Amino acid sequence: MTEQRLPAWADPSVSPARLDPQGVSRRQLLRRAGLFGAALAAGPLAAPAAPAAARGRDLGGDDPRLAYLVGDHHVHSVYSHDAKYTFSQLARAGARYGLDWMVFNEHSNFGHAAHGAQLEHQEILRARAENPRQLIFQGLEWYIPAAEHATVFAAPGPHETDLLTRFELAYDGKLLGYTEGAASHPDTARNEAHAVKAIRWLAEQRRTGYVDDVLVLANHPLRLGIDSPHEMRGWRDAAPEVMIGMEGAPGAQGGGIPGWIGSGQQRGEYTNKPSGSSWPGYAEDAYVLYGGFDWMTATVGGMWDAMLAEGRLFTITTNSDVHRVVFDTWKNGDWAPGQNFDNTGRLPDPVDTDAPQPGGDFWPGQFSRTHVGVTRYHHRAVMAGLRAGRVWLDHGHLLDGLDVRLRRDCDHGHGMTLGGRLRARAGEKLTLTVTVTTASRPNPHDILPRLAHVDVIRGAVRGPAADRDDWRAPDTSVVRTLDVGGRKGTYTLRIPLVAGDESFYVRLRGSDGNRHGAGYLGASVDPHGPIPHVPGDGDPWVDTWFYANPVFVDVVGGR
Repeated sequence: MTEQRLPAWADPSVSPARLDPQGVSRRQLLRRAGLFGAALAAGPLAAPAAPAAARGRDLGGDDPRLAYLVGDHHVHSVYSHDAKYTFSQLARAGARYGLDWMVFNEHSNFGHAAHGAQLEHQEILRARAENPRQLIFQGLEWYIPAAEHATVFAAPGPHETDLLTRFELAYDGKLLGYTEGAASHPDTARNEAHAVKAIRWLAEQRRTGYVDDVLVLANHPLRLGIDSPHEMRGWRDAAPEVMIGMEGAPGAQGGGIPGWIGSGQQRGEYTNKPSGSSWPGYAEDAYVLYGGFDWMTATVGGMWDAMLAEGRLFTITTNSDVHRVVFDTWKNGDWAPGQNFDNTGRLPDPVDTDAPQPGGDFWPGQFSRTHVGVTRYHHRAVMAGLRAGRVWLDHGHLLDGLDVRLRRDCDHGHGMTLGGRLRARAGEKLTLTVTVTTASRPNPHDILPRLAHVDVIRGAVRGPAADRDDWRAPDTSVVRTLDVGGRKGTYTLRIPLVAGDESFYVRLRGSDGNRHGAGYLGASVDPHGPIPHVPGDGDPWVDTWFYANPVFVDVVGGR
């Protein structure tokens, strides 16, 4: 296997003079975390900290210091029937825009299963050898029976391709014809059950050691409105260690750029309306993006919060979903006589036309970034960080760094970070510490991003939902907004909280302040949330947000 090298910003042998300002900024963050150089190369794989009770402690909690790696779990190449770029083009783009890890997740297809997956794996191996400073994964975009798509990817190993191919042939909704999900259709129950069976099968392969690790993340969940709340809960409950979350913001963010004929003139290709296959509880205005984020995530008190209100982590991500990049000049190459995707599993290499071609996507890392907290630079550490929920997201390179900690005021450790659980007594005083590092250089659109505000969102934890199709969390709202406009460099916000009589979670969100209004459930819940754009007027670079996973507080006993 290729010897993995640290990314340049984390490698002491790379002079600071060779780094761009963001690389220098990330190196400084790494030094503060005590993980520069050898510490990151040889650290533990960063399993989640055990709950305080499991460590023989009644209260508190302490997570390790983390380095945040930037990645994208939704990248398509010539091994997807509707994309066009080669592995080398995508890996170079990822490196140019600062990605540390990326997942090639090609669409399921009979040609892919029969031919493409094995050919793709050989390219994966070459890409790993040619790009030793990147952590490259092989994955699959699964057509979930009765529902939308999902990223499935495995840790590198001798069985990663075999696992994905077996899964594709046995459980893919498109290949099996298990696509129907309308409530009234006689096949829906079978199809939904097959999706649950699929996730359990993946968990069994992980449990038996056939692969070291495997993860699933639901993609663009409200694009078609066919991922019902009960299905999402069912997938999570089938194997929460495998089915860990969803795209909080989809790719294809360039579709609404003014004057550009992108993907239906909407960010994310969210151009649909309710259909006979949609879950009937989603209103038509849920089928668009809000500040570039899926309605499930962008709605304070909405579906994501309803999942979190059960007291169980459900991680969010963002990515490029790259197929065809805005303003790019490459087009698909021509087929040789007698060849097609079904009998080759691969598209011809693209050719450059010198003229802009249709597309609504960005390159990996160009606009959408998922930051994953680790203590080691390793494929399995990225997967462990995703599973643990040590994740925050940004668009447009809004931030260089974010570190979130929650601790009891009487404790003196680091406290619990994103995805973690703090144990506290009712009435105890807590402090949420948020360390922000602002953008150190202009983003790829030549804008120097500036964070305008940070919102603190708090929600009550009430346990499993009585109605598994309930998408609301009525006891979740924005409880505080901090104006940070004009602040630069690295600064720390300290937000006092008090543990009430019931368990709860807190999560963060913020934006450049350019576009906002009353949230989907009203100003009393979310006074200045993200808003949708009109078709053809959705410049993503002037409507950028960050979101962070929650930290949970398990309230025990009395004062």
